[in-house]
Amino acid sequence: MWRIIYAGGMDELTNLLAQPLGQIGATVVTLRDVLLAGVLVLVAAVVFMIIAQWRGAKARAAADAIAAERAREAETRMADILKAQGEMQGRMQTMAELFGSRQAELNQSIRERLDGMTSRIGNKMTEQTKSTHENLAKLQERLAVIDTAQNNIQSLANQVVELQTILSNKQTRGAFGQSRMEAIIADGLPMGAFEFQATLSNGNRPDCLINMPNGAPSLVIDAKFPLEAWNAIRAADTDEEAKAATTGFRRDIDVHIKDISSKYFITGETQDTAFMFVPSESIFAEIHENFEGLVQKAHKSRIVIVSPSLLMLSIQVIQAVLKDVRMREQAHLIQGEVIRLMEDVSRLDDRVRKLQTHFSQAQKDVDLILTSADKVTKRGNKIEALEFGELPEAASAEPAGKPVEKVATSPTGQLKLRVVDEE
Repeated sequence: MWRIIYAGGMDELTNLLAQPLGQIGATVVTLRDVLLAGVLVLVAAVVFMIIAQWRGAKARAAADAIAAERAREAETRMADILKAQGEMQGRMQTMAELFGSRQAELNQSIRERLDGMTSRIGNKMTEQTKSTHENLAKLQERLAVIDTAQNNIQSLANQVVELQTILSNKQTRGAFGQSRMEAIIADGLPMGAFEFQATLSNGNRPDCLINMPNGAPSLVIDAKFPLEAWNAIRAADTDEEAKAATTGFRRDIDVHIKDISSKYFITGETQDTAFMFVPSESIFAEIHENFEGLVQKAHKSRIVIVSPSLLMLSIQVIQAVLKDVRMREQAHLIQGEVIRLMEDVSRLDDRVRKLQTHFSQAQKDVDLILTSADKVTKRGNKIEALEFGELPEAASAEPAGKPVEKVATSPTGQLKLRVVDEE
């Protein structure tokens, strides 16, 4: 078919080659241009391939030269390695022999150290076993103490349960507060200074009356604190229940303050101030922290809210006042005793002065005795300093009328005493 087309005439081929295929800018691209470009590209590729083959042959020749050089170097290195290996084998043989001897010494040393270590470990194990037994014995003792403490805690828990049972009942709870108040007052005041469940002129019976001195009105102490609303506050689970319980607690305290003020304030019979006893320090603190209005209202009503510690402090103050009154009542007796004491002191002063006179006279006598002793000592020293020689023979021919002298010598020979005898 192509032969037919080309045989048709050169004009058709020329027209075909001149047929435009596209346009690049202002230049029209024909089939002839495309074919020429393809021929040029093909020629360039052939040239490139020839250059690449020439460069590859050159590179292979260089690589072969390098490989040959490296082979020679490898042979040289191999020879050096073989030589070094031979030397290494000799050194290894020497080292093997050396290691063999050292290994025997090392084994011996290891055996000795293992024996010593085994002995030390055995001793330590014995000591550790002994210490473990001692620690176990101590641990058993501590466990016994812990068991005792646990029993005490269990007993305390039972007591707490019993206390909760007591506090859950209104009557027993009132008795609990009454008993705490009575214990504090009975411990702090003497008998006769207080009365429990005394009856007033209006028929009411306060929990306690404190008899004040000098005929002053008695002090009323009330222990019937309402704890139902407080327990309701503690048992509340929701905010609404807590709010309702708080309102009830405030109302109960308000009513109780009014009851104390209306029942126990009697002019001339009771003080114009009364104590409202709260049997718990925590409740007392909660009232003063979150119920300030109740505290202010109690103060305005001349009612003092006291906890166990404050009641104890107040009782101690009252006890001091009672003691001061008793001291004032016994002032004349004390004064008489002081006068008699001063008389005794005066007599004692006279006797001391007389004794001082005797001591002064005795001191003078002692001084005189010391003076005489000094004189005797001095004379004895003078006598001891005297020395006498032997009497001459001519002295024996003295007339009979002269006194006879005798010489006495001390055993030490240091003292010579001459005695003259007159006939």
